[in-house]
Amino acid sequence: MTDADERSDSRERALNLLYEAQSKGLPVAEVIEAQAVRPDDLAEQLARGCDSCAGRADELIAAKARGWSLERMPVIDLTVMRMATFELLERSEVPTAVVLDEAVELAKRYSTDDSGRFVNGVLAAIASEVRAA
Repeated sequence: MTDADERSDSRERALNLLYEAQSKGLPVAEVIEAQAVRPDDLAEQLARGCDSCAGRADELIAAKARGWSLERMPVIDLTVMRMATFELLERSEVPTAVVLDEAVELAKRYSTDDSGRFVNGVLAAIASEVRAA
């Protein structure tokens, strides 16, 4: 397995952890600790990081998602965008294109038919603001 595949798997695992925490109304840390198989370091970093910057991420997502409130968004779309926004804000070593591509792929795989385009548009707008050259 290549490093890229491992990182994609880590992002998918982080999405699952975040979704579980959201659906059960539990803290992310509690969900991580309850796992029978401990998540890898990157999955845990993404899940915990996303959780810690959710407020800032939500502000950015709400500002860029024209015509959509956070409450109206599919939970998976919102979770994917929160995780990607965390990466855009806090993981500058990860290229912007990688963050966006990975998020779009997760949205396409786990959410609605239109989610890929929606997630890409919102995250591209966020990236242009937070990663301006």
